Amino acid sequence: MTVLAQQCGASGRMPTLFWNHGGGPMPLLGDRSQASLTQYLKGVAARLPKPTAILAVSAHWEAEKVMVSTCPAPPMLFDYYGFPPETYQFKYPAPGDPALAQRVLGLLGSAGIAAGADASRGYDHGTFVPLMLAYPEARVPVVQMSVLRSMDPGAHLAIGRALAPLRDEGVLIVGSGMTFHNMGAASNPARQPNTNAFDSWLTAACTEAVGSKRAELLTGWAKAPGGRESHPREEHFIPLLVAAGAAGEEPGRVDYSDWVMGTKISGFVFGTAP
Repeated sequence: MTVLAQQCGASGRMPTLFWNHGGGPMPLLGDRSQASLTQYLKGVAARLPKPTAILAVSAHWEAEKVMVSTCPAPPMLFDYYGFPPETYQFKYPAPGDPALAQRVLGLLGSAGIAAGADASRGYDHGTFVPLMLAYPEARVPVVQMSVLRSMDPGAHLAIGRALAPLRDEGVLIVGSGMTFHNMGAASNPARQPNTNAFDSWLTAACTEAVGSKRAELLTGWAKAPGGRESHPREEHFIPLLVAAGAAGEEPGRVDYSDWVMGTKISGFVFGTAP
C-alpha cells in the first residue's frame, strides 16, 4: 500500500499534502531537471481516493487577510515571464466550488481568522501546473486560497487547524510551494547553500514530531540549519504550514524527495495511517 493510500485510513479522512510545484511551467515542458517531480505529480491521483474537491493554498497568492476564490469557472493567471508562447495558452478548466469557498470562509470566521472572498481570481501557476499533471481531466472542483502577506508561521498553522474539518468532507487540502526557493543561489552553483542541511531538518520536523511539537519546530524554521539561505523570503515555504496545521496530532511522511535544479527538495503527506 502506498504512503498516500495508507494516510487516508479506514475512516475515509483525507490526508493533507505539501507538494513542490516546480519552476514556472517547466514541469509541463518536459524539463529534464524536473523529470522526477513531474513523474511524482502524475502519480498522485492514482494513489488517493478521489477527493470531493481540492483546496489549493498557493505560494503565488498573497494578501493582507486570507482570501478565498469563489469564482465558479476560474480563468487562467499566467504569472510567469520569459517562457515559450505555448505556455501562455495552457488551459485548466476545472470548475470552482463556490459552496466549498463559503464553507472555508465560515470555518475561518468561526476561528476568528479574518478572511474574504475573491470572485475573479484565476488559477495561478502554483495551482494549475501541478494540477495539470496530477488531475489532468480537470473534473475535480478547485478552490484556491491565499497565504498571508505577513508570512506569520503561527497564523498559517492556525489556518490549517481551522480548516481540518474539511478532511472529513472529502476535501484534499494541498499546500503548493517549494521547500527550497532561492533562485539567485539556484542559478549560481558558487552561491548554492547546503540544501541537504535544511532538507534534513525539515524532514525530521515534519515526520518525527506531531501536534504542538511539530508546530513549535516549524514556527522556528528560519533558525534551522540552512533555513534562511533556502528561503530568503518564505512565501514558498508557508503553504506547508497550512497542510501541517490541518493534520494536528497526526503524523507526516516524506512523499517525494529528490534533487531538482541542483537543490534538494521534499514533499510531505500528513494524516492518519491505519
